[in-house]
Amino acid sequence: MTAHTTARLIAGLLAATAVPAAAETWDMPTPYGDSVFHTQNITQFAEDVAEATDGELEITVHSAGSLFAHPEIKDSVRRGLAPIGETLMSRLENEDPLFGIDSVPFLAASYDEAEALWAASRPAIEEKLSEQGLTLLFAVPWPGQSLYTQGPVDSVADMEGSAFRAYNTATERLATLMGAVPTQIETGDIPTAFATGRADAMITSPSTGVSSQAWDFVSTYTELQAWLPKNMVIVNTGAFEGLPEEVQTAVMEAAEAAETRGWEMSEAETEAQIAALTENGMEVMEPSETLSAELAEIGETMTAEWSEQAGEEGQAVIDAYRAE
Repeated sequence: MTAHTTARLIAGLLAATAVPAAAETWDMPTPYGDSVFHTQNITQFAEDVAEATDGELEITVHSAGSLFAHPEIKDSVRRGLAPIGETLMSRLENEDPLFGIDSVPFLAASYDEAEALWAASRPAIEEKLSEQGLTLLFAVPWPGQSLYTQGPVDSVADMEGSAFRAYNTATERLATLMGAVPTQIETGDIPTAFATGRADAMITSPSTGVSSQAWDFVSTYTELQAWLPKNMVIVNTGAFEGLPEEVQTAVMEAAEAAETRGWEMSEAETEAQIAALTENGMEVMEPSETLSAELAEIGETMTAEWSEQAGEEGQAVIDAYRAE
């Protein structure tokens, strides 16, 4: 047998016994149900990744907290229990104030302002996540938070003494600065709280207004877009870097597309849900000049308080945002 023939036999044996690289499957926990636009966007992201990698990476989306509850998702990704997941960015504010920058009332009160704030804060957020072995893929905002009341509000004085639904420290502080009385109420308890008199005003998104059928207990929606909190999709850095380079590229390209698509979906959601409030008999109003000016002043107070907590790093982000 010649050396050439032997080489051909060896090559043939190697080809026959070679096993193609197995497709990798990632489980992805998300907090919200399949009807929520964030989940729909992530489902499309997963499909885009599978298509771009020819099935080399499959992402299985576990929605509505079915794999890990919302408070557990970030740590599950950090610890490698799930390689990828979605979480509300401001849920991490107790770790570092910087994660709460998108929930400072009236700092960024429109989609354009929210986009500028994200551009200014993203590098610092990515660095914070990187320190924990996490990589940011993309972030998408919820519709802006606006005011629901029993009647028109022309100035902050009209809120004096009202029972104001709060759901975190920022909304408690906002209520206090408006002269209202904050009362902690979870989303699922909103209708009962209003029906029993525990609350008569709230600030929340048009989506929550529709899902809670706000027209049953309040008459007026004042469009403020006081802040637009974001959900982040994060990945375990070790798991990500363990992917072949071309798969990493495909994931990042799909993430970029998901962020663009998600912001568009959020704006569409805002328009659709405000239309639903109108269709169900609510009066949809723009804030008066007086109310806008007073709320802007409250926003300056809360921004200064946040900046003090966040220190020089936080102030640097604020400065970069305002320079935009």
